[in-house]
Amino acid sequence: MSDTRDTLFRYLTLLQLIPRYPGRMSTPVLKEKLAERGFHIDTRSLQRDLSQKLSTQFPIGCDDSQKPYRWYFDRDFQCQLPALDVPSALTLVLAEEYLKGLLPPVVVGQLSPHFTDARRLLDEMSSNGLSQWARKVRAIPNGKALIPAALNETTWQIISQALLEQKPVDVVYLSRATKTEKHFTLHPQGLVSRHSVTYLLATVNDYDDIRQFAMHRIETATLSESTWRPLHDFDLDNYIAGGAFGYLQGKAPVTLVAQVAPQVAWLLSETPLSETQRLTSLPDSSWQQLEAEVPDDQQTLWWLMAMGANVNVLAPTSWQETLKANAEQVLAHYQRTPVAHETF
Repeated sequence: MSDTRDTLFRYLTLLQLIPRYPGRMSTPVLKEKLAERGFHIDTRSLQRDLSQKLSTQFPIGCDDSQKPYRWYFDRDFQCQLPALDVPSALTLVLAEEYLKGLLPPVVVGQLSPHFTDARRLLDEMSSNGLSQWARKVRAIPNGKALIPAALNETTWQIISQALLEQKPVDVVYLSRATKTEKHFTLHPQGLVSRHSVTYLLATVNDYDDIRQFAMHRIETATLSESTWRPLHDFDLDNYIAGGAFGYLQGKAPVTLVAQVAPQVAWLLSETPLSETQRLTSLPDSSWQQLEAEVPDDQQTLWWLMAMGANVNVLAPTSWQETLKANAEQVLAHYQRTPVAHETF
C-alpha cells in the first residue's frame, strides 16, 4: 500500500513539474526536481512514467528533436487541483484586467488557462448574478499607460528558465544607443517589470556589475554552455531601493515643501507621497502646504512636473530651479511662430 501511495504522489508531483507548451523541461531536470522533493527514481523508470504511463492519460508531448528529450503539456490543457472557488475566480478576473495594462501579452498569456477557468466558473453561475461580475469590473492604471512592449514567447520561456534554474544565456541584443546587434553571454540575477517594459538584470560575460536589458530588445536567446556566475551579495530589493529604476540623484532623501491646490491636497490625503507626509491649511487660501520626506530622484520630480500649475515647490531649491527652467522651456516652445504648412 505504501508503494502504491508513493507512486501516486510521485505521479502528482511529476505532473506539477511539467510546463505547458511552449515551455519544456528535459528528463534530467525533471529527475533532479523530483529528487529535491524526495522522490528518487532512475532515468529509465522516469522515461517509462512519462512515455508509457502519464502520456497515455494526459496531453503530454515530447520534443525529441534533440537529446535529452524535453516534455510539456498541451498549451490548452486545463486542470484544477483543487477546484477553483468563487472568491479566487473573482480575484483572477480583476487581476487579469490589471495585468493586461502592465505586462506584455506573452507574459499575461502564461496565466490565460487560469483566467479562462475563472471566467468559465463565473459564467456558469447565472442564477446568482456572478456571471455579470466579470463584465462590470475594470482596472484603470494611474496616469497614461503605454502599451506594453512586445516580447517573443520563446525568448520569455528561455529567460524565465535560465533565471529559475540559474543558468547563463547567450543572446543577441539590439542596443538602443548604437542601434546595432550585440552578442552577450548573460548571467541572470533578476527580473523587474517597470511601467510597460520588463527588464532582465544580469551580469555580462566575466564582469560583475549588474546591467539592465530590456526584454523586448533580446532578439534571440539560447541556454549557454558556460557556467553560471552568481552574485552572492546581490539583493534585488536593495538594488531597486538604491535608485536603479528611479534615476536617483542623491543617496539621502530630501524634504519636499510645496503649496498644493485643493484637488492635489485631496489626492495626497488619500494616497500620500510618503509615510512622513504632512498637509496643513494655508491662511486665507483653499491651498495647503505639503511637507514630505521623499527620495532625491527624477521619478518624484517628474510627478511634480505633471502637476503643473497645481503645485508650487518651495524646497529643495534645486528642484524649484529645475521646475522653473522646465516651465520656461515649455513656454518657449509654444511662443515660437509656427511653421506654415504647405497646402496642395
